Amino acid sequence: MASSTAITDGGAGRLSVLEAAAELRGGETVLARRYCTSPIKIAKTFPEGGALGVMLMDASPGMLEGDRYELNWEAEADTHLVLTNQGFTKVHPCGPGQAASMESRYRIGAGAVVETMMKPVMLYRDAVFDNRTVVELAPGAVWIQGEVLCPGRMLRGEAFQYESLDNRLSVYYEGELIHHQRQLIRPGLQRMATQGAWGDYSHLGSFVVFSDRVTSGLLEMVRKALEELPFAQEQLIAGAALTWRHGLAVSAAASSAWVLQQTLGDVWAAVRQTLLGLGASQVIRIE
Repeated sequence: MASSTAITDGGAGRLSVLEAAAELRGGETVLARRYCTSPIKIAKTFPEGGALGVMLMDASPGMLEGDRYELNWEAEADTHLVLTNQGFTKVHPCGPGQAASMESRYRIGAGAVVETMMKPVMLYRDAVFDNRTVVELAPGAVWIQGEVLCPGRMLRGEAFQYESLDNRLSVYYEGELIHHQRQLIRPGLQRMATQGAWGDYSHLGSFVVFSDRVTSGLLEMVRKALEELPFAQEQLIAGAALTWRHGLAVSAAASSAWVLQQTLGDVWAAVRQTLLGLGASQVIRIE
């Protein structure tokens, strides 16, 4: 499995690498190969409704300036992975010209499914975080991801006190780029509370699914799930749309992480039922 190219120079921080490949054995998904360097590790694997659940662990206080995490996942044909982690991804303050970076790459074979539901990202005061995700899909493959972004430790007055977030996603289908997006947030240079930006909200959630199985019927089911959420508009605002090709995206804003986790969990359940014929996953735990 080829290693990815680092996003940023990274200074004197740590380089931590995870390489994992899934294959079918006796009709069940197993991790055929795994390799990781500190502080990232695979804490455990477990059955997850016919899939293989994988729990990641960061055995450190969080990402410091210059730290680089590179995660490479390969799912062979017809395998099914459900990925999560033990706690928030915490990004600590970074000095001038420094950043913490993460690059996640997914190579998903024909008919394989990879679902990724990590705990929220927490950006501390003066944090700089470069995050890149690259997905390569074969025909019939499915990739699902939910993500929640926290603006800082609210009770410590750190809301939007981080330096910058550069969040990029690229999705390829049979080698063709079918989706690319970049989210660049610099609170010190942007008017976060204006209409059309964050407004009265503080937390941002996103949910995406990419597959040649995505249809307008799936979009209707997701919109129905959003309409049935028990949150008032002052608590949550959300919308869903199809992407240019083979994709569906949900964006949501709220005033707390748990509201977004509940929202994405309900959307995820609707997608699992409609697209995969599965019940809700037990991976998400809202504490």
